[in-house]
Amino acid sequence: MGRVGKLCGIDEAGRGPIAGDLVVAGCILTSFVDGLQDSKKLSEKKRESLYESITKNSLYHIVKFSAAQIDKDGLSLCMKSALREIMQTLTCREYLFDGNSNFGINELPTMIKADGKVPEVSAASILAKVTHDRNIIKDAQKYPEYQFEKHKGYGTALHIELIKKHGYCDIHRRSYKLKALEKTLFD
Repeated sequence: MGRVGKLCGIDEAGRGPIAGDLVVAGCILTSFVDGLQDSKKLSEKKRESLYESITKNSLYHIVKFSAAQIDKDGLSLCMKSALREIMQTLTCREYLFDGNSNFGINELPTMIKADGKVPEVSAASILAKVTHDRNIIKDAQKYPEYQFEKHKGYGTALHIELIKKHGYCDIHRRSYKLKALEKTLFD
């Protein structure tokens, strides 16, 4: 934990869903935050609590891309743009992105499962996940027939059945082709 202020951790949420925003967060911890770990291993209540602690004890920047932006520019370009924006906004000696791809930004180191190993990346993971989930829950109120609060935009059996029944809405990523939908929506 001696690296406080020297490293900017970066992680994303919403890369895999078929609906909702892609959210990428960068975080430089300015004080110790207890309980940090991979956002996927935390309860929603714990993530929300940690989100508040992180925002009070860090410098951070969050970048969001809508489904329409992802469809227009592609996921890789959106990721690359978000990573560049974070690196230009948060000045730091070192950066570390969770995963195994730096999306063509050669000066950005990556580490698989960094969100569970490096506190700054854990913090970024939580910022990204909470932001993503808050946004999709707002969308669930606008589009109740899709039950986004249950599946958070992922391609679950329930979500696919609801798309078959109601078609796509404004927050669906139409560029994501799903075999389960091809015959229903495209015949």
